[in-house]
Amino acid sequence: MEKQKRLKNSRYITGFDGIRSLAVIGVILYHLLPTSMKGGFLGVPIFFVVSGYLITDLLRQEWEQNGKINIWQFYVRRMKRLYPGLVFLLVTASAYITLFQRGLLNNLRGVVLSSLFYVNNWWQIDNGLSYFDRFANESPFTHIWSLAVEGQNYLIWPILFVLLMVFVRKKNWIFYTIMGGAIASAILMMVLYTPNGDPTRVYYGTDTRLFSIWMGSALAFIWPSTRLKKNIPKQAKKVLNLAGGTSLIALILFFFFLDDHSNFVYYGGLFLVSLLCMVLVAVTAHPGASLNKCLTNPVFTWIGKRSYGIYLYQFPVMIFYEAKVSGIADHVLLHMTIEIALILIISELSYRFIERPLARFDYGRTFGVVKGWFTKPIISRQKPWVVPGTLVVIIALVGFVTAPKNAVTADQKQLQQNIAESKKLAEKSQKDQEKTSHSVDQAVLDKYDLTKAQGEKAQQLELTAFGDSVMLDAATDLKELYPKVVVDGDVGRQLYTSEPYIEELKKRDLLKDTVLIGLGTNGSFSESQFDSLMQAIGDRKVYWVNVRVPTKRWQNEVNAMLAEMEKKYDNMTVIDWYDYSNGHSEWFYDDQVHPNPDGMTNYIHLVSQALLGGSENKQAASSDETSNVLESDSRTSE
Repeated sequence: MEKQKRLKNSRYITGFDGIRSLAVIGVILYHLLPTSMKGGFLGVPIFFVVSGYLITDLLRQEWEQNGKINIWQFYVRRMKRLYPGLVFLLVTASAYITLFQRGLLNNLRGVVLSSLFYVNNWWQIDNGLSYFDRFANESPFTHIWSLAVEGQNYLIWPILFVLLMVFVRKKNWIFYTIMGGAIASAILMMVLYTPNGDPTRVYYGTDTRLFSIWMGSALAFIWPSTRLKKNIPKQAKKVLNLAGGTSLIALILFFFFLDDHSNFVYYGGLFLVSLLCMVLVAVTAHPGASLNKCLTNPVFTWIGKRSYGIYLYQFPVMIFYEAKVSGIADHVLLHMTIEIALILIISELSYRFIERPLARFDYGRTFGVVKGWFTKPIISRQKPWVVPGTLVVIIALVGFVTAPKNAVTADQKQLQQNIAESKKLAEKSQKDQEKTSHSVDQAVLDKYDLTKAQGEKAQQLELTAFGDSVMLDAATDLKELYPKVVVDGDVGRQLYTSEPYIEELKKRDLLKDTVLIGLGTNGSFSESQFDSLMQAIGDRKVYWVNVRVPTKRWQNEVNAMLAEMEKKYDNMTVIDWYDYSNGHSEWFYDDQVHPNPDGMTNYIHLVSQALLGGSENKQAASSDETSNVLESDSRTSE
């Protein structure tokens, strides 16, 4: 194999490890503390800009030194750098899923193959998977979309680089050409983005995310690292330091305050963040500025060198951990610390024993190395990993080969059937509203432990039930007791995407004077987002069911927010489903969130005590007496 000539004047910019550290810390905290670090997702475009700059700067150095680019060697270097960690993740995670979390076997082949060929972002788009769905269908491989975007760029970029150097030649014109392409990509994001909708298509799409990478690439032509001089005028140094410090502070502020569902993000916000990162990269790369020293320290160096592995393993660790450990919402800091520790430990082991050794390995020796395994004892002190490693690979292959396209547990299957039936009933409730009431069956009153007077009131009540999959799943029971109810629920629905649906119900005269809401299962929300939804609802009486999501850290945040909002809005009553159902795991399916038939009976009883007991009694919904009555009934029925 032809060896790559070492670039003569290449310099390692230690401050880039600091930038990578900030980026990966932002991403991890975005997933662990989505309310506090709501803009942590911006770590990804920061990675993109740094990657674009470094790759193009190295290609430029190679072109200047050799007069050509060895495209094949470029691909080999990228594969050796990225593939070992990715393959290790896919194999070990697949083996774990096969043994311990078979509910995640869904589409495993598609995930693995799309990841290996760097098309995972398009695969997720094609399969309707959302990056912002943090509860339903959450996958340990969701984050691989960004590696796919980079991988696709790596495939085409050296070819485009050569074409630009041959046909455009002048560095300034190359800069303008690349920036033109970046601007076109950002404009396409604006065109394809649907305000207040799920932004996954523009968030995942290579065509709408390339601008960050290309902006870094453009910078490399006008700001080459090897031509920057250390000795510069004091005034120039001050300007550089001011620009770099300002961009760094602005990016950190965006980490805390820029919401991923803000329209601004997709109407130029990500482009602005990429511009700020261009400035940050430019100043960090300049040896005459002070920012490189500020971003260089042992902690940042350690994290930065392992940032690829940390990014790779963070999501699987979170998903696997949160699926097996209960009570996360009640001990957020403790579990967050454990998860971060696990991520760092696994990343360190991967860096030492997988990524770094295989990045330096001469793959021309592969046949000889493998042959040596079979000419010497398989089990030896020199190769203690061979047998367990082989077992892990075999288990992963079993999962890969046997994984059905839609593998579900019995509980999941039942829940899916319930939701599908409820969806049909909800649609029917909007089309065929009952205008008259009828006498309520005594068996129905007994089922929900209601009085005859409450039953008669339920027959007359014009009610709109709006929410996520928990509310949708309640459609059948609601319709049984409230014949005039209009149900509008959807799987994965978030509060901040709900306003257009409320407006649509108003236009169709389906938003009744009494509104029952169940939102917050899938993620938290801000006070301004809540206010916006309440303004859309108007002065109607709102009954809001709080949430039970014990495996998710936003549970307590959502419930605390709802308690505060109840004080703020006179027309709002919180129904305390969390407190009422606490300690009753037998009321729920395996996901610990969706009520099973027994749990749904208790859910409807609780809701009805609020709806039918009078709006003046806000605490009736969570009384201990009511809880004891239904608990006694449940035991009797057993």
